[in-house]
Amino acid sequence: MKPVTVITGRCVPLDRSDVDTDQIIPSDWLKRVERTGFGAGLFSEWRDDRSFVLNDEAYQGATILIAGENFGTGSSREHAVWALTDYGFEAVVSPRFADIFRNNCTKQGLLPATVEPEVGRALLEAVAADPSLEVTIDVARGTLEAPAIGLVATFPLDPFTRDRMLNGWDDIGLSLRYESELETYETQRPAYKPTTR
Repeated sequence: MKPVTVITGRCVPLDRSDVDTDQIIPSDWLKRVERTGFGAGLFSEWRDDRSFVLNDEAYQGATILIAGENFGTGSSREHAVWALTDYGFEAVVSPRFADIFRNNCTKQGLLPATVEPEVGRALLEAVAADPSLEVTIDVARGTLEAPAIGLVATFPLDPFTRDRMLNGWDDIGLSLRYESELETYETQRPAYKPTTR
C-alpha cells in the first residue's frame, strides 16, 4: 500500500444516504479472483441510469467521493474498497461510515474522512454547483479544505490509523516492521517445529 499523506483533487457528489456495500459493488462482481478490474463494477446497477452522477462527464477524473450519511453499510466486503480505488478514488468523505467498511478502507489505502453533517452537506452542494471545485485533505493535520468556498474542517483519525496511512502500512507491512526480530526468532526455534520457509 502506498503512503497517503495529502490528497488534492476534484470530487464526485453522491447525495445518497445508507449506501451499502452491495450497492457499491454488486454481488455479481464477487466471483472475480483478482483484486483489479472492480472499478468497472462500481455502482454498476446505478450506472445503468444515464443521469447517475458517475455518468456525468463533468466529474470524470475526480479522486474524492463526497457521500451522504452512513456510507458502506451492509456486508463486510473488501471488494467495495477495491472498486472505489480501482475507479480512481483516493478518499471518501461522509458524516458517518459503517465500522467494518472504514476499517477495510484504512487497510487498503483509501482514506475515510468523517466530517460533521453540515460540512458534508456544504461539500455536496458546492461540488454539485461547481464540478471543478478542488478539495485538499491533509492526513497528518487531519484537515479538509476547499479554499474556493472558504471551507476548512477537521476529521478524526486515531494515532495508529494515521501512522498506518502516512507510512503506507497494510497488514503485511505492519508485520515487516519486525522482520529482523522475526528472523532472529526463527533461527532460535527448535528444528522439529514447523517453519514458514
